[in-house]
Order: sequence, then C-alpha cells, then structure tokens
Amino acid sequence: MNYLYFLYIEFLQKYNIPKLFGDITYYFIPFCIIAAALLVVVLALVLVERKLLGFFTQRKGPNRVGWWGLLQTLADAFKLLCKENITPDKADRFLFNLAPILVFVPMFAALGIIPYSSEFTFVNTSTNVILYLILAAFPVLSIFLAGWASNNKYSLFGAARSIAQILSYELPMTFVILSSVLLASSMNLTGITLAQTSKFWFSGWFIFPNILGFIILFICILAELNRCPFDLPEAESELICGYNTEYSGMRFAIFYLSEYAMLFANSMFMAILFLGGYLSPFGKYMFSSSFLIYFEQAFWLFLKASILVFIMIWIRATLPRLASFDLLKFSWVYLLPLSILNLFIAVIIKFTGGG
Repeated sequence: MNYLYFLYIEFLQKYNIPKLFGDITYYFIPFCIIAAALLVVVLALVLVERKLLGFFTQRKGPNRVGWWGLLQTLADAFKLLCKENITPDKADRFLFNLAPILVFVPMFAALGIIPYSSEFTFVNTSTNVILYLILAAFPVLSIFLAGWASNNKYSLFGAARSIAQILSYELPMTFVILSSVLLASSMNLTGITLAQTSKFWFSGWFIFPNILGFIILFICILAELNRCPFDLPEAESELICGYNTEYSGMRFAIFYLSEYAMLFANSMFMAILFLGGYLSPFGKYMFSSSFLIYFEQAFWLFLKASILVFIMIWIRATLPRLASFDLLKFSWVYLLPLSILNLFIAVIIKFTGGG
C-alpha cells in the first residue's frame, strides 16, 4: 500500500493540500475501493450464475431486462431496496436487526486482508491467515442470531443445520490451510504467494504437492458457503429459506450480498493458498516495467478466482443435495482423516527438501 499512499500524497500536494489531511483521509480509500468493487462483483456474480445455470439446465436465464438480461440484477437490487423491512411481532428486535450487520461487517473486513497485488494489500500482518479464518467463521454467530431472534421454528432449524455444517467442516479446512502454511513457512498471505514463485512457469504452485489438500479445501468451502450439494440450510423444499425466512427488504439483501461476496473472497483465498495468488502462470509479467504490473497481478488473481467460482456453479447445476446425516458423516469420517493425512504428507515434503 506504500505505492498508493505516496501517489495519493503527491496528488494532494499538487493542489497545496496539507500532508496531514492526506494522512487522515487516506484510510478511507481502501474502504471506497472495496465497497465499489464489492457491488460490481456481486451484481456480476448473480447474473453470471443465473446465466450459467440456465445454460446447464437448457434454459434461457434472465433475458428480458436490458440487453441479454444484463440489467436484471440491478432491477432485483432496486426491488429489494424498495421493499418494506418487516419485523415479526414476537421477534427479538435488537438481535433481529443486528444479525445482518454481523454477517456483513466481517465479510467486508475479510476482503481487506486479501493481497490483490504486491502493493495493494490493505491489511498486511504477519498472521493474516489466522485473521482471515476468524473473520470467515464469524458469520456463524450471525446465523445463530438470525434463527433465534426470528422466533420461527423453520428459521431455528435452518440456523441449527447451518451451524452444525460449518463447524463440522472447519476442522478439516484448518488442517489443510496448515499444510500450505507449512510449505510456505509463513502465515502471511503475501508470503504464501511469493513462496510459490518458480522459474518454470506455474510449477511452484502448491496445488501440485498438495492436490489432496486443494480438493478437501474446495469441498469444505462449498459446505461453508451452503452451496450445493451442501445447501441444506437453504433447502427450499424443506425449510423455505433457511435461517433468513423472516427477513425481507434490505436486511435480506445484506444476507444475499454477503453470501456472494464470501463466495468470491473464499475463491481468492483458495487461489492464494494453492494457485499462486497474483503471480503470473507464465513466470513473468507483461507490464513489469510500469505501474500497470499491479493491475496485471490483480487480473491474474481475479481470473483464478473466477475459474473456481465457475466450477462451484457447475457443481450446483450437476449434483443433487445430500441428506443431513450424510453431510456430517462425510466430514467427520472422510474429510477429517484425509486432511490429517494431507498435513502429514506436507510435513514429509517440507523436511525432505521438497518444500
């Protein structure tokens, strides 16, 4: 972020604005960048998922509002903004209104931890892997509050299912992340990215020595995000809409926004751990001699994350929903032992000179 900081200070000095003003207002820039990018990414993801699901199921998808249906998501967002926010009479009003905020704020903060390029890392600490895991798991509290405060048995069942599911898949996911941390000898996301640098194109990516961990983490993220085939908390035929049954208007939109934002954030997180993050797959950059290199690095990160998102949408259109007992059994009986085995393999690779 030093590059962005000095660029901002230099811009202010051209107009004789004191440096103190720049030091105070500089921290609003990452907030504005993330907010603007988040809005565009979520609107694009909703449209792309609808179009791809339509293609996979031999339907047209959105095609009426705007050319090729491009304005459909904007129309849906406007509709949600105009809808009335209804609060049930017997609901706990404070917790009912607090739950959407608690799911949105950690997600927003998690996006600030991702290193988008070698310079544009808004929160860069030596242990930001742990910080990201904490923020990514924080919505569990929000889900519980949403189900409990609604005073609705369907919402409570959906919240209980979601919490059990997230907690079951947290443990194997943690073991897999530890394997990448071990191979990189760093708990910093930028350090993990740079540890995958190689002279031979993408041969240094951790997906090759850690392919089992990549598959396990991909499955765990699907479960964490309640994506098919792990979308039991939002099974429309059983629980109507899961834990957010009683939410409407803008509060429902916040849950919806957070779900897609975390989908893209977790995809970028996976790309950093296993696919080299913002590193070019060809080992060198096209714009290595100018500031455009930072935009190229962000492009590679977004491209890798977009491929992972595409696979997740493909899976949603392909696989049926699991039964509840099969979902939990799959994590504890299969994924957890495999994740421990994967960590053991990573230890062997690291200490035999392969890491």
